[in-house]
Amino acid sequence: MFKILIVEDDLALCTGLCFELDTSGYLTIAAYNCQKARQLIRNESFDLAIIDVNLPDGNGFALCREIKETIPGLPVIFLTANDLEEDVLAGFDVGADDYVTKPFHIQILKRRIDVALRRATPGSQTDATYFDDGFLHLDFQSLYVVRNDEKVSITPNEYKLLRLLFANAGKIVTRQLLLEKLWDCERNYIDDHTLTVTMNRLRAKLEDETHTYIRTVRGMGYIWTGGRL
Repeated sequence: MFKILIVEDDLALCTGLCFELDTSGYLTIAAYNCQKARQLIRNESFDLAIIDVNLPDGNGFALCREIKETIPGLPVIFLTANDLEEDVLAGFDVGADDYVTKPFHIQILKRRIDVALRRATPGSQTDATYFDDGFLHLDFQSLYVVRNDEKVSITPNEYKLLRLLFANAGKIVTRQLLLEKLWDCERNYIDDHTLTVTMNRLRAKLEDETHTYIRTVRGMGYIWTGGRL
């Protein structure tokens, strides 16, 4: 179940929004000001945040910037009456994933929430193009890999290997399938030993002592765990 933080000082709107999302299968937690939102972010984990811009003790733009600095991969959607072009642009400038203006249709908001969550969820079959847990950043559309704030250079076969594992997150990808999908620069299929070497090089580039993303299933293949054991 996805957990959503809602930062909204209009109590009636916040209550109604929580009800609608809870009945749609989400788990919502409300904060009516920036201070409470910061406390919740520090002590709990969320899959998405919905933030108003005008809050009693601060500005939603500043709150979003703080969240993105500490949890870069957390999707943020602004839900606000501030509908000027400069407001929308400011929202995206501080890292928002979407910007919805009031009044709004709840079904459209739900659809935007679904899209934001799919983009942020490793292994989503509909949009498995992005991963960011604060240590490792993957962007398959731009072929961009960053580990601990340093760009990582990967070979074409390492990229193909990573893409296959990531697109099937949580599932065993057999060595046979990987051998069928990988080939060298001259279009020759690689052998079992080369697959092992390529996998070891890829893991060395992505992982360290405290971050593991690929698990070996002995005698079968590999699983992309996304940092989860």
